[in-house]
Amino acid sequence: MFSFELLFEAALFGILLGCFYAAVSLGLSVAFGLLDVPYVAHPALLIVGAYFTYMLSGMGIDPLLAGVLLTPVFFLVGVLLYRFYYETFEKRGADAGVRGLGFFFGIAFIIEVLLILAFGVDQRSVRASYIGSSLEIGDYRFPYRMLIAFGVALLLTLVLTLYFSKTFNGRAIKAVGQDEAALRLMGANPVKIKQLAFGIATAVNALAGAMLIIVGPVEPAMDRIYIGRTFCVVVLAGLGSMSGTLVAGLILGVVESVVLMTLGASWAPAVAFGLLLLMLGVRPQGLFGR
Repeated sequence: MFSFELLFEAALFGILLGCFYAAVSLGLSVAFGLLDVPYVAHPALLIVGAYFTYMLSGMGIDPLLAGVLLTPVFFLVGVLLYRFYYETFEKRGADAGVRGLGFFFGIAFIIEVLLILAFGVDQRSVRASYIGSSLEIGDYRFPYRMLIAFGVALLLTLVLTLYFSKTFNGRAIKAVGQDEAALRLMGANPVKIKQLAFGIATAVNALAGAMLIIVGPVEPAMDRIYIGRTFCVVVLAGLGSMSGTLVAGLILGVVESVVLMTLGASWAPAVAFGLLLLMLGVRPQGLFGR
């Protein structure tokens, strides 16, 4: 039976869920949206971040702190990964995108297999004082794990937006995908700028991976679930828009939550692909694209 109260509750949960979706999509927004790199291995690196968080949590480190500690390691991985991609595909020019797509798909499959060999197929989770408890406001209960994801998404969006708009390197990253020649005239090396951007995109995965395992248990094949959702958020936002990524994540979260309440859980995974197809048909440049 339809109820406006249930609809309101679904919308509230959808806002929290949407911020989580935005947090796990920001790295892809940088790599795919600003650099035009077909980074389909993004969700796989996200799962790696979750499993590394699980390992550090087993040593007594708080999951949120573990994500912060993993950030510089993932930044270095991103820099090296882009350098290999550049030397192998982008430097050679033609069909770099198509061949790069196969390369990153291969990376994703290798990561999944390695995770299965190392941890098995069983789900893994972490423990913390804020996992499993909720904030009660009147008749409503807000899980702290979702509130943390909400806060992290807002913080990451703010930091990246300020970095890309207020610093020379940030503005260079936004420009490198549009006019490399003009960037060289400004004294910047496009390859080094892209390395920096790809490092940032991968570093964000460390913190987002920590959010993923805080929100719920993870398994090696979970990256397949987030491929559609993360690309939906990035395309819906408009390629390269950080604030747009947050808004798009909120839209996906609310719509998915309402569909879950009204039509059932089996329809929820189709929401991301439905929104993606709708946006590509109506406004291919996205909500905040130019």
